[in-house]
Amino acid sequence: MNFLLLILVTFLITGCVSNKIYYWGEYQNLLYTQYQEPGKATPEFQIEKMQADVQKARGENKPLPPGFYAHLGYQYLQLGKSGEARQSFETEKKLFPESAVLMDRFLKKLK
Repeated sequence: MNFLLLILVTFLITGCVSNKIYYWGEYQNLLYTQYQEPGKATPEFQIEKMQADVQKARGENKPLPPGFYAHLGYQYLQLGKSGEARQSFETEKKLFPESAVLMDRFLKKLK
């Protein structure tokens, strides 16, 4: 339920923003594939693609979109990697303070 709320909030926030501000990479395609073809976008596959996007965004000196690190954290949770999930949720919270309430809720569940 919380994850679906996160996705909804992400779509609402990103719908108001120009695609030129952020480096989107594979993020939108991964979200679409995850829900349309669930077995095709495994957590391992998504993490691999998203880590590549992090490097490409740095290379282009562009920020990643809202929800990116939260989604990455969720993928880490799917694999039982709570340390990496925690770091991703903290990054989302730091970059997008408006996500603090939701990220704090996720972080609290990691304890």
